[in-house]
Amino acid sequence: MQISEASTVAVVLPGTGSDAHFASRAFSALDTLTIAVEPDPRRVVAGYLDAMDSAASAHGRIIVGGVSIGAAVALQWAALNPHRTVAVLAALPAWVGSADDAPAAASARYTAAQLRADGLDAVVAAMLTSSPMWLGRELERSWRAQWPHLPQALDEAATYRALDAAVLGAVTAPVGIASAVDDPIHPHRVALEWASALGRAAIRTTTLDTIGSDPSILGATCLAALSALDGDSPSLEPSY
Repeated sequence: MQISEASTVAVVLPGTGSDAHFASRAFSALDTLTIAVEPDPRRVVAGYLDAMDSAASAHGRIIVGGVSIGAAVALQWAALNPHRTVAVLAALPAWVGSADDAPAAASARYTAAQLRADGLDAVVAAMLTSSPMWLGRELERSWRAQWPHLPQALDEAATYRALDAAVLGAVTAPVGIASAVDDPIHPHRVALEWASALGRAAIRTTTLDTIGSDPSILGATCLAALSALDGDSPSLEPSY
């Protein structure tokens, strides 16, 4: 399917610890006015929901999307606002329902604990040595901007309850899902679970190296998934 030409605004939400700068680049493939929301680390989810409410009040029906927890919150808003949602662009889904066993939540809990124990500079230094160069640069910028409230944001993410399978099935908006097949923090199986449970969804895939070379591939992959939708039948065909 193609996003309606009447859709003039997209609201896109960063992942945990990330920022609007990355979200804006990740969804730069959208041919529409795109609002990348800067997270408030003291109230990440509430801030995201407020931003989508405000955009819909100002512009009518909107496209919503995000990365990781941003994708989950966008989908939550779409479930609550079916008549105000044109489509959902969901990049790198992290979990379904409870976050208890999710790798992304475990990573957030660990990082929050390390930040409180060792401080920002030490944790950033360790992160830079263990992460791909592109990811390290992104996170260093956003983590420093969100300090000293970053641990609070990470704790909130680690306890966020995403939509479960029953609620996913009630979402009426079409959903384009981008999954990185080599991402251990956002397992491809979670994207498959989302697509299987949603009423109208498709997946297209990419890799972490590709995202690192060009973050806009995330939004482009979501759009390719939307384009793959055929009526109401989910499409799970990979692109790799």
